[in-house]
Amino acid sequence: MKDLKRRANAYRIKTNPERVKQTLEAQIDDMRSRYEIVMEKISTMESEVKAVLNENGVSSILYVPYLNFARQLWKLSNQQEISGRSLAMAAKVLLDKWTARGLNPDILTAIRYQVFNIGEP
Repeated sequence: MKDLKRRANAYRIKTNPERVKQTLEAQIDDMRSRYEIVMEKISTMESEVKAVLNENGVSSILYVPYLNFARQLWKLSNQQEISGRSLAMAAKVLLDKWTARGLNPDILTAIRYQVFNIGEP
């Protein structure tokens, strides 16, 4: 029973609005910095994907689904910290998914290889 009361009190303290505000104020500069770094990387990746799409004559109306495919690959390779064969297998699953949605598998493969340097599993 003491443990339950201690946990409830710790939660009350942790969720006190003033404490939350102080915690966020202490972290805000680092949070903004990390966000800016990630947005720069995503912007660079999207520019590289658009270059691949331009090289392959893809209509600009189809950029959104191809960019969505690329964003999912980016998330796999950067946020889930997988690599090697596991990453290649996950990329193949994404390629199959977006091919089933009507995108050209050759262009998806070009994005996977040229932008992310992910080969076949």
